[in-house]
Amino acid sequence: MNRSENLIIPKGDRFWLTNACVPVCLLEMPPDGDCQTIIENQTFEGLSLVDVEIDRGAIAAILPAAIREAGGDIPAVDLDAGQLWPCFVDFHAHLDKGHIWMRSPNPDGTFGSALEAGSKDAEEYWNAEDVFRRMEFALKCSYAHGTKAIRTHIDSFGELAAVSLGVFQELQTQWQNRLILQAVSLVGLDYYLTPEGEKLADLIAEVGGILGGVAYMNPDLDEQIDRVFVLAKERELDLDFHTDENGNVDSVTLRQVAEAAIKHQFTGKITCGHCCSLAVQPPELVTETLELVKEAGIGIVSLPSCNLYLQDRVCERTPRWRGVTLLHELKKRGIPVAIASDNCRDPFYGFGDHDVLEVFNLGVRIAHLDMPYGDWPQIVTKTPAELMGLGNVGKIGVGLPADLILFKGRNFSELLSRSQWDRVVLRNGKRIDTNLPDYRELDDLL
Repeated sequence: MNRSENLIIPKGDRFWLTNACVPVCLLEMPPDGDCQTIIENQTFEGLSLVDVEIDRGAIAAILPAAIREAGGDIPAVDLDAGQLWPCFVDFHAHLDKGHIWMRSPNPDGTFGSALEAGSKDAEEYWNAEDVFRRMEFALKCSYAHGTKAIRTHIDSFGELAAVSLGVFQELQTQWQNRLILQAVSLVGLDYYLTPEGEKLADLIAEVGGILGGVAYMNPDLDEQIDRVFVLAKERELDLDFHTDENGNVDSVTLRQVAEAAIKHQFTGKITCGHCCSLAVQPPELVTETLELVKEAGIGIVSLPSCNLYLQDRVCERTPRWRGVTLLHELKKRGIPVAIASDNCRDPFYGFGDHDVLEVFNLGVRIAHLDMPYGDWPQIVTKTPAELMGLGNVGKIGVGLPADLILFKGRNFSELLSRSQWDRVVLRNGKRIDTNLPDYRELDDLL
């Protein structure tokens, strides 16, 4: 019997989680004596032992371990130094594409083949029922793994926009007490120069979404980006771009988005995803780009699993680089950075299970987000929550909902060496069912 089976969460409204090992960077606490003690007691990995009181679904107190008086009428659950995290934030997903690998695989693993296979699959199979069932399957996985908020990009060309965004709204309503969902339109930026693009912007405003698209290098890119900013400003929409998802040293769409943001004096939130080409560009160009990104107030999200899978893939040749963007350099300049799951079991990435811990694990290994770990745990919790405008998500603090993940791993080596399949997830202080949906639920769609 594993520890999670022995870990009995009280059914009452009030209890303590004791001897919990928490990343200090995820604690939201007032600067008082208890907080200082927690900071002083942290390990070289930035972890500290605390006792957390849960009362009526919220966090009522956070104390250094062993400070509180034992006994009394309030039950306590000893976590035995297992890690305690807030629920995850998956900042960049493609839920409408997910779980089509078995019917539309990528024959050679390249980006071009992924585009072709995904497009053909959409033409042949995507209707409201198909998209609904695959997206719902993804939400079940995310919820069971401990995710609280997801931003998903939705392919939005032509009639597909109404179908997929309609499905998104239906699921958003059905899951509103379990998951916070945001939708981003996904088209080529040239689409916004057409009447259909303006209608799409109106539709995104109606559903409360984020205006987005893929920026490709082309002679009209500045005009395309300008148009997107105008449409967003008119409708008071935030922006989310796919930029430089390639290893081309001359791909500078991130830079052009930053220049446009400054020119338009844009005050909404802007996110740029991928930004892979930064990793292959000369230092002087990187420095200039990062200065512009910082001035423009842009947040960056890297997608380590998908970019590792697609970037620098050449048949019968070992890849020469990892595909991820310059996370350390961006963070050092004070630019908010996050990582997220991106695609899942589709032509762009043939694996994945909507588990943000797995994504964090890959990010740590691929981009060396360790030694020190520092505040890197924020890139799948607090930082993406702030970029999504969710101030009370992704952190542990007094007065915040008790939306927590309890892991058996006591340190990062233990946490990231096993899958933590036996994690316990609390939502509003109550243990949820973490059984994952069976793949056979989708068999008739293949």
